[in-house]
Amino acid sequence: MSASELIYDWNTAAPTFEKPARRISFDDETLRDGLQSPSVAEPSVEKKIELLHLMDALSIDTADIGLPGAGGTHAAGVERLAREIVEQKLKIRPNCAARTHRNDIWPIAEISQRAGVAIEACTFIGSSPVRFYAEDWTLEKLLELTEDAVTFAVSEGLPVMYVTEDTTRADPEVIRALYTTAIRCGARAVCVCDTVGHSTPDGARAVVRFVKKIIEDEGGGVRLDWHGHQDRGLGVINSIAAIEGGADQVHGSALGVGERVGNTPMDQLLVNLKLMGWIDNDLSRLREYCESASEACGWTIPCNYPVFGRDAFRTATGVHAAAVIKSFRKGDPGLADLIYSGVPAALFGMKQTIEIGPMSGKSNVIYWLESRDLEASDDRVQRIFDHAKSAHGVLSEEEVRALV
Repeated sequence: MSASELIYDWNTAAPTFEKPARRISFDDETLRDGLQSPSVAEPSVEKKIELLHLMDALSIDTADIGLPGAGGTHAAGVERLAREIVEQKLKIRPNCAARTHRNDIWPIAEISQRAGVAIEACTFIGSSPVRFYAEDWTLEKLLELTEDAVTFAVSEGLPVMYVTEDTTRADPEVIRALYTTAIRCGARAVCVCDTVGHSTPDGARAVVRFVKKIIEDEGGGVRLDWHGHQDRGLGVINSIAAIEGGADQVHGSALGVGERVGNTPMDQLLVNLKLMGWIDNDLSRLREYCESASEACGWTIPCNYPVFGRDAFRTATGVHAAAVIKSFRKGDPGLADLIYSGVPAALFGMKQTIEIGPMSGKSNVIYWLESRDLEASDDRVQRIFDHAKSAHGVLSEEEVRALV
């Protein structure tokens, strides 16, 4: 039987929002915003190139390849990534972060010209009252910086994404003034940022709708991005709400790496949108993307991390394992993926795993042995079962084989 025949899906029983008619695109921030985490290691340029290729394989549309205004080896690394895109004919498009200042924009223009690829300049500027107060800013000053920077970037032939930091705590009229100025100066994309993870789904949806109206009032034709953070653990659901509100492109980083508790996890965002039927990206290499990011950044994937954590599809509980085993014995691995899992493991290159521990039944032991072509004799099963019942946790492969 098919999944649709076996599951009554309350997620689709009374949806408040249907699949978007427009294509949703993705911007990967792993190699720039993600590296602002104080706990990650700076990857080598070779590892960055490896990740760039994996982003391309996942049909991620754009990647932030750095802030060349920082100069030195950082700028050289940005140029190497830009050249890789050109030389290997990758589909992914590069962008670079820049303060809303000519000094940060000029290096992007130089690299773009030398590498022979359009690099989107993501010019960012603060927008919330708390930043205004702390920095002694005036709106007039920020509008002047915006006009000068965007006009300069456009004159240098750069596509511009105008980014307002802390948009989700900014005054509506300040937002309107900043975006209107940027659009009139030639910005072809604007980005709403939940810089400190303040937003709830309602807030994300509302502010995106507000900015969407600004774009429409200016004649349309401007891409609308959403950039979220994880401070309240709402990165993924806020991104979905932003799409509902009208966002065309959403941002994330591998495994959610980033400043403080991190950015929206790109992998979890892709998984959810795939399961919702909102995207059709081939995600067969998503596991490789996560593992490569973990290695490159010196980042440990938590055991209970969704989909790609060690325990995501692993069970040693007798009742749960028995149901999975019965599904396997029906010759239906798809059923085994459904019985105690809300995510089909096989869709993302993973599989259900049965372990043996204090909460296991004999069926766990029998299945463990048979799946390794080992005889499940009564005395062997009993010996392993008795040992597991007195153990303090799940038995390792080596422990069970020693008992065998």
